[in-house]
Amino acid sequence: QVQLVESGGGSVQAGGSLRLSCATSGRTFSTYGMGWFRQAPGKEREFVAAIGWIGGITNYADPVKGRFIISRDNAKNTVYLQMNSLKFEDTAVYYCAAASRRFATTSSSYDYWGQGTQVTVSS
Repeated sequence: QVQLVESGGGSVQAGGSLRLSCATSGRTFSTYGMGWFRQAPGKEREFVAAIGWIGGITNYADPVKGRFIISRDNAKNTVYLQMNSLKFEDTAVYYCAAASRRFATTSSSYDYWGQGTQVTVSS
């Protein structure tokens, strides 16, 4: 069992930055591919970014490419999402997810989920 706890959300003006963190429990963090998803009001949950458990391979959704950076620190069992040049349309609840030995962009591929953290961008 893996528990995920997101932090770092908040309110920011358009053009600003936030860094989300996702702390995980367990001793096998390094064997999990990690992802960030988001869900805006009235919309389905969508993929934002993913990072593999080997080699740091990453993938980003088109709307965030060049603005968001996903990274991980296996020593701290934590994955991060650095969000720069934030836009109003980035407003959503952001979720961290873990997939055992998988690198995936679909929510159904993930085994564990955090509770989410709210990000609000004002224009």
